[in-house]
Amino acid sequence: MKKKFSLALVALILLSLFVPAFVLAQQKREQSNTAAGTNGAGKTGAVPAPGRRPRRTPSAATAAVAQDFTEALGVIQEHYVDGNKIDFNAVYKSSIMGMLRVLDPHSNYFDRDEFEEMKTDQRSEYLGIGASIQNYVIGDSVDTYVAATFQNAPASRAGLRYGDRIDAVDGVSMHAKSSSEVRDKIRGPRGSHVKLTITHANSGKTDVVEIVRDAVAQPSVPDAYMIRPGVGYIDMGHGFNYDTAEGLQSALDFLHARGMNSLVLDLRNNPGGFLDQAIHVAETFLPSGQVILTQKGRNGLNDHTYDSRNPDPDRTPLVVLVNDFSASASEIVAGAMQDHDRALIVGQTTFGKGLVQSIIPLDGGAGLTLTSAKYFTPSGRLIQRDYSDGGFYNYIYRGGTLRDRDEQGKPIGPASRTDTGRPVYGGGGITPDEAVKPQLLNTLQGRLRDPLFFFSRDVATGRVTALERYKVDKAIEFGHDLQPTDYPMNDAVYNAFKDYVAKDANWKIFSPVLDRNRAFIEQQIRFQLATAAYGTVSAVQVLTKEDPQIAKAIEVVPRARDLAMAATRARMQQP
Repeated sequence: MKKKFSLALVALILLSLFVPAFVLAQQKREQSNTAAGTNGAGKTGAVPAPGRRPRRTPSAATAAVAQDFTEALGVIQEHYVDGNKIDFNAVYKSSIMGMLRVLDPHSNYFDRDEFEEMKTDQRSEYLGIGASIQNYVIGDSVDTYVAATFQNAPASRAGLRYGDRIDAVDGVSMHAKSSSEVRDKIRGPRGSHVKLTITHANSGKTDVVEIVRDAVAQPSVPDAYMIRPGVGYIDMGHGFNYDTAEGLQSALDFLHARGMNSLVLDLRNNPGGFLDQAIHVAETFLPSGQVILTQKGRNGLNDHTYDSRNPDPDRTPLVVLVNDFSASASEIVAGAMQDHDRALIVGQTTFGKGLVQSIIPLDGGAGLTLTSAKYFTPSGRLIQRDYSDGGFYNYIYRGGTLRDRDEQGKPIGPASRTDTGRPVYGGGGITPDEAVKPQLLNTLQGRLRDPLFFFSRDVATGRVTALERYKVDKAIEFGHDLQPTDYPMNDAVYNAFKDYVAKDANWKIFSPVLDRNRAFIEQQIRFQLATAAYGTVSAVQVLTKEDPQIAKAIEVVPRARDLAMAATRARMQQP
């Protein structure tokens, strides 16, 4: 019986290599590629193609591999100390993963649950209750708290609010559990029920709340607002999913109606996603006929050049923000904007992923993503970082051998030219026109995370006597455009926090160094209170309006305008 199971396992592994892709390798614009994110399990997806082609018959070479695999598995079963306890699903999965890692870092295998989660993620939603949860520590007590609830989500409808403590899930204590463990217990199929034991922040009372799980929207363009008079800001850090291009156009319409005359498009931390959405986003700003990218596959298969088809693009002066977690589809957009001098790129060098994956469904609900093509920016740059040493850790965390920088901070790769003749480089991501480091937390600021949360929780629930007017006692006002008068920071707030820290044995050690971090403390308190009152999307405006990379983006808007105008003149002078 074991021998038969092993042979079936081997057959699945080998035959999985021959299953046809269901859309990503294509020639037509209407079909959809995916440009995956910063890891193999990043954003990937496609619209299913009609039907399947028959599987190929394994060759003599693969049959020999199958025989070796079967023999090795049999030896393990007979002689390994715990050979009678082998998890065959884990063996199957690790075997395929090992095989794919030999190919490249982005070809991947998803078991049934992972594949289903990936497809759900592409729909800009997940299945659960719609709450952000975090671990916070006070003394020796580690618990999970509701950090925010989302608009129209089950958690919000059930009355959960910022600061509520999750004591148990379906009767199982969550004390001392990590927030990821608690999250996994809470998530489940749509329509199923979960019972949460909650200690409410505002009343201190504990009760059991039964919530019906549902699809929770996670828009890929969650927010847009005027960050300065005349300067619009669009958050696009959540991946390129089915709704991205539509969400971008809605955001642009919203900002134009409010007098926008320049735009900051934030692609920081965007891991990528659907290629067709990246193309639609790029052609929003590029006129008809301008190349967005060129795709090249194996032996000419999947070769395709994508041009803009927009006769009336948005001509707002544009600055694009990127960082080292901007990958794939976001690099396509940034590369096209840079090569055509349509925008200035600000921030940090992007991840460097220039590979396109095909999604291949397997019997039983699992799936593969296999690299089927490489893409090149309009100037001919391949921005894929090096992975020739085969080391996954080095590829992901150290950036590969081509990630090194010369004295000018440019990637070591072949030079290309933008439309106005500026030099740009391949071989390791998109290098920004203006390099700006992010604002990082120091060690002390990281350690202040817990007292800042518990203090803000007490303020929001009206437990800090001197700050009663900061109490959050209304329904959450989702979609609120943050104003300077919303929870302003002043001496009263800061001094109340200093007193709070000084009186608590767990945190009074921080008292001597608080003054050196006052700006950070006030920013974080305001962010927490805004989250309690308006939700996370609005509260993030507290952080972005003090962000040094965004500040630089606003500063260089006039240069972006001049660059785009120069590129337009250069095109008009071409024969």
